[in-house]
Amino acid sequence: MSVQPVLLASDVLLAILLMALVAYLVHVRQQPPLQATWRRVTRTALGRVAGTVLALYLTVGVLDSLHYRPALPAQGGQAVQYSNEVLSVLDAVLTPLRTGVEKTYSAPMATHLYAKETVTLASGEVVRVAPPLKHWHLLGTDKVGQDVLYLSLKSIRTGLLIGTLTTLIMLPFAVTLGLAAGYFGGRVDDAIQYLYTTLNSIPGVLLIAAAVLVVQVQIEMHPDWFDSAAARADVRLLALCAILGMTSWTGLARLLRAEALKLRELEFVHAARAFGVGHAGIVRRHILPNVGHLIVISVVLDFSGLVLAEAVLSYVGAGVDPATASWGNMINGARLELAREPIVWWQLAAAFGFMFVLVLAANLFADAVKDAFDPRTAR
Repeated sequence: MSVQPVLLASDVLLAILLMALVAYLVHVRQQPPLQATWRRVTRTALGRVAGTVLALYLTVGVLDSLHYRPALPAQGGQAVQYSNEVLSVLDAVLTPLRTGVEKTYSAPMATHLYAKETVTLASGEVVRVAPPLKHWHLLGTDKVGQDVLYLSLKSIRTGLLIGTLTTLIMLPFAVTLGLAAGYFGGRVDDAIQYLYTTLNSIPGVLLIAAAVLVVQVQIEMHPDWFDSAAARADVRLLALCAILGMTSWTGLARLLRAEALKLRELEFVHAARAFGVGHAGIVRRHILPNVGHLIVISVVLDFSGLVLAEAVLSYVGAGVDPATASWGNMINGARLELAREPIVWWQLAAAFGFMFVLVLAANLFADAVKDAFDPRTAR
């Protein structure tokens, strides 16, 4: 079957990140000391397990970033026409889960629908029974009959993009401003402190929600900017990443400022200054390496917090596009069903379960990396 490749903006960014990761791996192979340090990461069982889990999540995210439009059935001698629906390689792999739609809810590993229907038997008797399912669903189905496992796997790409891109946007602001405030002090410190104090005085959720709604209004006012619903949802996702990155750097900047204030008074910094080393060289060679462990810990914690923040923002209607598969949208869709009797719990549990595994794996892997690169614990 012929397909038409589709390249979204987030696909390009993800491809750039993967190329940077491959380049770093090549660099590691060319540096034996660095290669030996990374081997220490995989010596612990937790490091191996966490790395494997992250690799599986990354594989699913990459497969879900290879988009295309399938060809429509040929009619006579007409030219090939392509569908308006944008699919991914992951959709093709999970075709049985994607197309196996039921009428409504079904419990995990159930054989019948969760809700009963009125059925007239051949004898004319009217009874209420739960109809049998057309397909088998490991984690059940949601309100409209979609497979919960399929939605959970599709949400991995959204969680990875929000956590990774937002962290990469936030990191330059936090490191640059935090180290500059702590190292230079004086008016530079006062200006940077005023900036992040003002930003922190605004409630974070309200600030992010207001910015997201402004972007959403602009997107809805210019539908001609996008050639598909997937492109529109992708732009909203990237806008959310940018907004989160611009508003979440203050905590790390404050931490780095405090550490730089301490480091600039130590003997090796005074010695470097006495030997004529410039400010940029001192910060790059002496200050930055000594705050690396703080950056690693904070980045992982921020990554975990951002993945969870998407769920909170989607819960209040200021998250990703409703058409985008995300754990936040799954939780938002399941919250009203908690009042049912009996409770429809599996959609909420699946979203929390996948989020918990990703966040836990990221934290454990970061701990293994920190221990391997920290000279005090490397032995």
